[in-house]
Amino acid sequence: MDLLRRVISEGVQSVGWPEPAYYETTPDDPGEGQAKQAIENGAELVFACGGDGTVMAVVSALAGTDVTMAVLPAGTGNLLAANLGLGTDAATGMQVAIEGGRRRIDVGVCDGKSFVVMAGMGFDAQMLEGTSEQAKKRIGWVAYVGGALKHLRDRPMRARIVLDDRPPMPRRPRTVIVGNVGRLQGGVRLLTEADPADGQLDVAILSPNNLAHWVSLAWGVIRRRDRVPLMETYTASKIEIQSRSFQPRQLDGDLIEPGRTLKISVKPKALLLSVPKPEGDPDLAYDVSVAAEAAEDIREAARE
Repeated sequence: MDLLRRVISEGVQSVGWPEPAYYETTPDDPGEGQAKQAIENGAELVFACGGDGTVMAVVSALAGTDVTMAVLPAGTGNLLAANLGLGTDAATGMQVAIEGGRRRIDVGVCDGKSFVVMAGMGFDAQMLEGTSEQAKKRIGWVAYVGGALKHLRDRPMRARIVLDDRPPMPRRPRTVIVGNVGRLQGGVRLLTEADPADGQLDVAILSPNNLAHWVSLAWGVIRRRDRVPLMETYTASKIEIQSRSFQPRQLDGDLIEPGRTLKISVKPKALLLSVPKPEGDPDLAYDVSVAAEAAEDIREAARE
């Protein structure tokens, strides 16, 4: 945390910004109340410094306002940071905020909670559930591989999926993922056509039944094929997934209560986000390497 504060301090000093106010999160409030307090105190830019839970809480506070959110990755996992190309590098996140790229992106809503990356029901949430916090701290996103292996042979769920006002689609998927942007942990792009500012969410229905199916599906995703075996993709602004049995569920990499239903809607362009330039590209990580290189001065000064 000391290094993170030095990164922030060096960054704001480099452009003559005032020293920021700090709001500590708590187990009971991972960031929403603190972000609302910052808005009341006149903040124009709020840094979300933490993992997935902190980012989701700050999004809930800032959605629908004109206050910009910038992401400084910390914690054990940060899907939005991965989609911005920041990895675990807070200095690059600081540089992105300084350079001033801003983009309004859509916000997904589920059970009164906001998310900006992905929601899911089934295997993806099982994978998160099966991954220990200690492993994530020790080896990063690779820890999710262990969580995934625990559930590869689990049975599919019986589900009914309704997209907007279209006829219900009965399926037996292993997981259904609803994404605003396309990258998973490790930088793998699952939803190659996802645009975070089109007023639509992308839906991926994954239906592998055995290990060979998983290998075929994974290879198709890694190779970025137009058609991935055992994966259907759609777009919609309202999504309802109904399962016959309780299933694990997640929002932006954070587990929520298991349930039989996942209902999701979208708030178009509700969040003003700090992004790498050029800010108009659908891929939020486009050209982030320029900011990463420019952040070296901040990085070095913070280490001294």
